[in-house]
Amino acid sequence: MNLRTDVQTQSLVWKKSSYSSGEGGQCVEVARTARAVHVRDSKRATGPALTVAPTEWTAFLRMAAGRD
Repeated sequence: MNLRTDVQTQSLVWKKSSYSSGEGGQCVEVARTARAVHVRDSKRATGPALTVAPTEWTAFLRMAAGRD
């Protein structure tokens, strides 16, 4: 796990959470690459991004869905 604020994460294609209401609420955005998954606060696009390995992201999603 890593926090990044570099230009490399700013140039990624980000997808906003489907739970976003579009009203400026608390949302996250995710960008995937072959080697990492990046997660950031949608309100702070130039702020830090949490970077994890794809296997860690998959494990997190399974745990969050109650499938671990």
